[in-house]
Amino acid sequence: MSGRLAGKTAIVTGGGGGIGSAVGALFCAEGASVVLADHDDKAVTAAVAAIKAATPSARVTAVVTDVASDASAAKLVAAAVGEFGGLDVLVNNAAVRSYEPLADASAESWNRVLSVNLLSYAFMIKAALPQLRSSGRGSIVNVSSTYALSGRAGMGQYDATKAAIISLTRTCAFEEAEHGVRVNAVCPGYTLTPFHVARAEASGGSREALENEHLPHCLMKRWARAEEAAYPILWLASDEASYMTASTVAVDGGRPVG
Repeated sequence: MSGRLAGKTAIVTGGGGGIGSAVGALFCAEGASVVLADHDDKAVTAAVAAIKAATPSARVTAVVTDVASDASAAKLVAAAVGEFGGLDVLVNNAAVRSYEPLADASAESWNRVLSVNLLSYAFMIKAALPQLRSSGRGSIVNVSSTYALSGRAGMGQYDATKAAIISLTRTCAFEEAEHGVRVNAVCPGYTLTPFHVARAEASGGSREALENEHLPHCLMKRWARAEEAAYPILWLASDEASYMTASTVAVDGGRPVG
């Protein structure tokens, strides 16, 4: 199929790399007008350039911003409306990580992780809802994680925010159903992004090694490509998922919970 998002405008936060840029590329290929938002000017500019190279007709623009404030969220929505005339889809994908045990977690790191991973979602939802309601077919897709559903050591702050995103998604879905706005979450598992490649290279590894790595904790035994996470997001954003709301979709290669 093609043109699954024709006539729609979308905002994708965390759009400079990994899942966010893959979502932007796929949305544009399917006919959407897209605003990619990211705090990293270089990354989001490169993402837009790559999209235009792959889809010359793409209607896509970059906004460099930190979405972890209500004022920035409001300005981002206003920029999308000013550029493309409305808003139909919001993909909340921005995230930061903090690698430390809870016993060592500082107030500063808690505040940063909470502000980006959770509060930015709430601020973006609040700013976008008037436009999404008026769209008549608005859709919000919140990117959570399989670690929202299972525990691990050393990333409690990240995992706690990802669990909270699922609760936020369900509450928003209950509140917005009467306004015609659908709200769903996706939980990606092992997804090979520039972030993970950079970490591997910093410790002497490589992208090739990650691609060939045998993962024992999921049935498919491999990392997902970013576009494999983007396709379920595309479907939830599209009218094909018109009877989907308050749902959490695992995109994890069959990773068991627990």
